[in-house]
Amino acid sequence: MTEEQRRAIEADVTRLIHQYVWANDAQDWQQCASLYTKDAVFRRPSGGDPVAGRDAILASFTARPPRSQRHVMANTLVEVVSETEARAKSVIVLYMGDAAEEGLPVQDPKSPLIGTFEDRVVLTDNGWRFAERTGGLDFRP
Repeated sequence: MTEEQRRAIEADVTRLIHQYVWANDAQDWQQCASLYTKDAVFRRPSGGDPVAGRDAILASFTARPPRSQRHVMANTLVEVVSETEARAKSVIVLYMGDAAEEGLPVQDPKSPLIGTFEDRVVLTDNGWRFAERTGGLDFRP
């Protein structure tokens, strides 16, 4: 693999992570789920049982009550394993709150939450997709 190919994969995987964050904050659950492989496994930073499969991941998103949120991804580091697989890790800062009757949402007193995502991504016919996405909190709320 050339240096140019490695850098292209790093850029594509970083874009996947950012695309996911924008869709998540827009609560576009169909788009979020489409960024996983059909048999992907997702582990929420807040804990709980792993969610296996794109359909189950979509169902887990749609089951959540609506909230205002903004994710900030930082320090993303992509390790290219091969031309069709990569691993990434990112720091996540999550701001969340409830809608206000007027004006901006009211920030949740537990916010922000700070954690980490570790991802295994694979190249599919539809581009790079999450095969595994594991989140964890780094500080107690």
